[in-house]
Amino acid sequence: MGERTVRVRTAGQGDRDLLIGILDAAFQSDPVSGWLFPDPEYRRAVHPRLVAALTGLVLNEGWADVTEDGSACALWLSEPARDKGAHAEDDGPARLREAIDPDNERVELVGRLTGAAHPSDRAHLYLPLIGVLPDRQGKGLGTALLGPVLDRCDREGLPAYLEASNPGSRGLYERLGFTDREPLDLPDGPRVWPMWREPRG
Repeated sequence: MGERTVRVRTAGQGDRDLLIGILDAAFQSDPVSGWLFPDPEYRRAVHPRLVAALTGLVLNEGWADVTEDGSACALWLSEPARDKGAHAEDDGPARLREAIDPDNERVELVGRLTGAAHPSDRAHLYLPLIGVLPDRQGKGLGTALLGPVLDRCDREGLPAYLEASNPGSRGLYERLGFTDREPLDLPDGPRVWPMWREPRG
């Protein structure tokens, strides 16, 4: 399936379970998810709570795009410019840990590390998560989801930001104009690539 034939719509609150299902399936084998929840059985039980929390945040404060066939989705937040160091006062990672897996320090740690790496000096669009069902990956769905938003960034002069959690997704983002910032190595875990995209033209 080419990206031109993919139909995308804005998701609503009624799509919450659909989005959670896509993202949970897409990230079960992701290196960062494996680091957060090393035991596969435990991951299958707890990981949905993580994506549910992030999905709920985005549906309340941002927006989600989903393919009409329900095989892929992308979560977006509009981030204002903030004072440098504002992330240090953010209790979001601690609240996330408490809600998802209170005894798991890694849930809070990954939030604090990625928060510290997140640029704050310019307003931008932030992509916390994009996921494609495993059996539909590599068919242009990610590009189809991102293309219209990045076109909007170009028209409006908005940068965009994300964290790539594996080399495959990083390659896609590079093709779409994102460039690496300082990589982030999780303690005894995988590398994460914060990536920034300046608007084109």
